[in-house]
Amino acid sequence: MNSALSGYTYDDPALAASGVTRGDLAALHASVLWSDADAAALRRAADILVPQTEAILDVWYGFVGANPHLVATFAGADGAPDAAYLADVRGRFGQWIADLCTRDHDARWLAYQDEIAVRHHTTKKNRTDGVDSTSAYVPLRHLIALIVPITVTIRDFLTNGESDPAAVDTMYHAWMKAVTLSVALWARPYSPTTW
Repeated sequence: MNSALSGYTYDDPALAASGVTRGDLAALHASVLWSDADAAALRRAADILVPQTEAILDVWYGFVGANPHLVATFAGADGAPDAAYLADVRGRFGQWIADLCTRDHDARWLAYQDEIAVRHHTTKKNRTDGVDSTSAYVPLRHLIALIVPITVTIRDFLTNGESDPAAVDTMYHAWMKAVTLSVALWARPYSPTTW
């Protein structure tokens, strides 16, 4: 894990504890059909995906860059995509792949999911990277919709390191559950009273 990565504060002792309770998390786990087998499958997937991080990010950034409504969230004060902002987020996005696959869903993980959430919301967007952006938040609808490309594009990368279709399916389904779980947690600041 890369604690020197710009804006990456997973292990920062000052990171505030999450307001998500263990009961809330257990209910979300049940809603996405999460199991210990999924955690194990993601750890296997890490061995395949982490070495391919830059290629994965190339696909994802290509998708974002090809959609003006998505790349607009990275706009600087002049309305054009801010290259430094994109690069800093890319580094953390790459680390997120490793974290998604290897981190336990414990109090520290929940705290960092809260941090990721507010970085997409008006609460804290642009502050981590010191960006003067025309975009004050990532619209929740796009955050939810991005579950699809972040999931469907991962299968080909899994098949690069695993030839057994059943094993690929197991890892793929675990990935889908983990991404959906993450986005459900990231949605909390958008509707804190009804989350």
